[in-house]
Amino acid sequence: MRKFVGIVAVLAAVVAMAAPAVAKSSSTSTTSAKSSSKQPPVKHVFVINLENKSFDETWGASSPAPYLSQTLKAQGLFLDQYFATAHVSLPNYVGEISGQGPSKATQADCIASYSEFVSTGTGTDGQALGDGCVYPASVKTLADQLTAKKLAWKGYMEDMPAPCTHPTTGSPDDHVVAKADGAYATRHNPFVYFHSIVDSPDCAKNDVPLTQLETDLASIKTTANYNMVTPNVCNDGHDAKCPDGSTGGLTAANTWLQTWVPKITSSPAFKKDGLLVITFDEAEVGGDAADSASCCNETQAPNVEQAGLTGPGGGRVGALLLSPYIKAASTSSTPYNHYALLCSIENLFGLQKLGYAGMSGLQCFDSTVYNNPKGTTKVNAAAS
Repeated sequence: MRKFVGIVAVLAAVVAMAAPAVAKSSSTSTTSAKSSSKQPPVKHVFVINLENKSFDETWGASSPAPYLSQTLKAQGLFLDQYFATAHVSLPNYVGEISGQGPSKATQADCIASYSEFVSTGTGTDGQALGDGCVYPASVKTLADQLTAKKLAWKGYMEDMPAPCTHPTTGSPDDHVVAKADGAYATRHNPFVYFHSIVDSPDCAKNDVPLTQLETDLASIKTTANYNMVTPNVCNDGHDAKCPDGSTGGLTAANTWLQTWVPKITSSPAFKKDGLLVITFDEAEVGGDAADSASCCNETQAPNVEQAGLTGPGGGRVGALLLSPYIKAASTSSTPYNHYALLCSIENLFGLQKLGYAGMSGLQCFDSTVYNNPKGTTKVNAAAS
């Protein structure tokens, strides 16, 4: 998402665009989508979402984030045809944990009003029909699925002032832009948009400030099975300048990754059976064709009307996967998106598919991704 002050202009510009075709990869190292569906024994998943950058800016030779685009890329598997599922930020985060497509309200980031989602029924692929921000308790998430299976989940939100911080129902969002006392963004914390979570004690217990992550990583017992780790809007690449005047963008994101990725990859849980996914919520709005493209049989979401900003396609963003079960310096050009990521995580934990994660024809991660079944890859993600 671009800065809030320009969102209206951006919305108008992108809605007017015709939906473009999926961009082709220039990579020569590819893998086939046809392979075994056998899952590796991954039991600890970490997902880091950065913010709205074009594919070439992030992963190109002159990327301002060389630790991500070079150091880490050399140690994992790069998905060069990985796509976001919407513009702007919030519907991508929501889709990652629920499989729900965008609504008119979520495509405005629910900034003007943290409103109730008023449901009019259930559509194809488990889509909640209606509009609003906070989904009813009947709409389930990956967090609900894990809890039901007695598995643990955590959301770690940088600069969140208290666990489970969210606006009062019907009020504007007060955590939109970076301030001197913190740069937490509610719209980058999908857990607080579901009544199944915010109405439960689990929200205060599991949706916590980033400062708790290092303590939890100290042992396998205290590390959750699923972890969403979210930088603030200075460190996720979103803001060009930070409140203290320092440089933001991919430069700040690169520094943040140098601090936090080694903490994750050196943890006992990751080294035993971990998977780290680093991707972007969406591509740059209004960029080239790839920045508004879609993939993976993604269809028009039922709660929006037009292609582009209010329909399928959040652009080609790429994703990097690190794990003992993934060979270093490998690449896959199989098309994936955020719904495929949800499907893949559900497969690892033996869960049913939620929403668009269960759509016909969606490719989930398989042995072409988990290409080191013996789990012998050593990830050395120390900053360099």
